[in-house]
Amino acid sequence: MAYKFVDNYREQGGRKKLVALLKDRGITDEKVLKAIGKVPRHFFFDETFWNQAYKDIAFPIGDGQTISQPYTVAYQTELLHIQKGDKVLEIGTGSGYQTCILMEVGAKVYTIERQPNIYNHTLKVLPGMGYKANFFLGDGSKGIEEYAPYDKIIVTAGAPFVPEILLKQLKIGGILVIPVGDEKTQKMITVIRVNENDFDRIELDTFRFVPLVGDQAW
Repeated sequence: MAYKFVDNYREQGGRKKLVALLKDRGITDEKVLKAIGKVPRHFFFDETFWNQAYKDIAFPIGDGQTISQPYTVAYQTELLHIQKGDKVLEIGTGSGYQTCILMEVGAKVYTIERQPNIYNHTLKVLPGMGYKANFFLGDGSKGIEEYAPYDKIIVTAGAPFVPEILLKQLKIGGILVIPVGDEKTQKMITVIRVNENDFDRIELDTFRFVPLVGDQAW
C-alpha cells in the first residue's frame, strides 16, 4: 500500500482515460464520473503497482480482499442516486476507495470493516488523503443500528441473501444496493423501502465480489 501521496500528470491522465472508458461502458451520472476522475486510485496500491491503478480491474490488497474494479464502484454508486448530505452506510470498507467516491458525490459515510488489518490501514490512509468518514470495526452484515436510519446502504461484498436487519436500518424512500448470489457470482440488487413494511426489489447485472462474511451472511 502506498503512503507517498504523489499525483502527477501520468496518474491524472490515467484517470481521464478511465473516466472515458466508464462512459463507454454506460456510466452516465456526471457526479460519479467526476468523483472517479478526482480520487487518486493509485494511492491505494503499493507504489510498485501504480501502473495497474487506472486499469478497469480489481486488484488484491491483502487478507484475501481486493480493491474493487472502477466500473463496479461507479455502477453501485450510480444506483444509489446520492444527494448531498445523504447518510450512507457502507458495508465493507476494504481499501477505502469506494468510501472516497461516496464522499466525493456528497455522502456522509458510515463505513464498517470486519478485518482488523485492513481497518487499521484504511483508518490511517484516508484521513491522510483528506477524507474523513466515520469508521467502525465489526460485523457489517448486521449494519450499524445505533446510527440508523440511513438514506442509502451499499454492500461491497457478495451476500447469500438480503439481510433483514439492513432493511430495517433503511429510511422510508431509502435505497439499498447489494450483490446477492453464491460465492462465485452475484446479481446486483436494488431495494427501495416503500413504507414501513413494503420494499421494491430490482434485479440487475451479474458481478463477482468477495463473500460477505458475518452473522447475517456466509
